Amino acid sequence: MKVLLVNGGPHEHGCTYTALQEVAKALEENGVETEIMWVGNEPVAGCIDCGSCKKIGRCFRNDCVNVFVEKAKTADGLVFGGPVHFASAAGALISFMDRAFICGNFDGKVGAAVVSCRRAGSTATFDEINKYFAIKGMPIVTSNYWNMVHGNTPEEVKQDLEGMQTMRTLGRNMAWLMQCIAAGKEAGVPLPQKEEKIRTNMIR
Repeated sequence: MKVLLVNGGPHEHGCTYTALQEVAKALEENGVETEIMWVGNEPVAGCIDCGSCKKIGRCFRNDCVNVFVEKAKTADGLVFGGPVHFASAAGALISFMDRAFICGNFDGKVGAAVVSCRRAGSTATFDEINKYFAIKGMPIVTSNYWNMVHGNTPEEVKQDLEGMQTMRTLGRNMAWLMQCIAAGKEAGVPLPQKEEKIRTNMIR
């Protein structure tokens, strides 16, 4: 089993990374392979709704999003972590997720959000990231509190003992849920039947 963790913070080894690393450690202690992928600190273009990905199977912008979508094919779980910017998720992470969730097929994978903040805006950002999993029908992994850490530096994040415990619990819960899904598959329990998507608008 494998979990791909995405660091959507501007610092490769900053506060978000510190939180994700604690999740990864718990996953690995429970027999799950992990990889942390950094989005980077260069601009990430948003989706322009061109439809290219539906034709060629990837985004026409050959950047970190395509790298992620390819890596995600072999992952059983996905964790997206990011900092709070102006009481919401960092723009680079949202641009990344917009395109990744249009391009990628994440059926059967579990998802989790991790949020890093100095003080406030964490619950709004947590909700914002979780909506991507919900719209794709992915099982969402929870912990013993909202998946967030507080601190202005990695050292301060490590001092957030409750936050770090929340990260470890998230890792254990994620490993357990993936193991349950794997056991169900082995027992012959199929994924839920999918209907063809019905798309409507509000204009009559």
